[in-house]
Amino acid sequence: MSEGMGAVSSQDPIIDRLEDQIGWYDRKSQSAQRVFKRIKVVEILSAALIPFLAAMSFPHDKLVTAGLGVLITILEGLLHLNQYQQLWNTYRSTCEALKHEKYTYIARAASYANAADPRVILAERIESLVSQEHAQWSSVQQQAGKAATTGA
Repeated sequence: MSEGMGAVSSQDPIIDRLEDQIGWYDRKSQSAQRVFKRIKVVEILSAALIPFLAAMSFPHDKLVTAGLGVLITILEGLLHLNQYQQLWNTYRSTCEALKHEKYTYIARAASYANAADPRVILAERIESLVSQEHAQWSSVQQQAGKAATTGA
């Protein structure tokens, strides 16, 4: 539990949920970012090698050059299918929105300032943010599924 939340019971299920969701979205955002960047680096290096290798003559030169082109196509397909960049951005955005709620709640600022029970507002906002992100994720998955089945 963070120091700022120390004034709140460590057994508070609302705070536990908030901390759990911040951690989950943070980890998932970092993971999606790493995968996206690694795939992009391999694509860039492969694309840069193609003209260089095309100018050279060595055994299986055409096979290696064609293989790099195939690799780029596969990697780009994986990026499109799994939406790593979009997940990275969406998860990071949700994580930051949850952190904003956390610090606004701790400071008893904005709508928490005059609330009869700020915990109720916090719980509603946590679930609203998580629910919005889940609905957005579901929509993206449905669109990706439709694109895959129609070949679009």
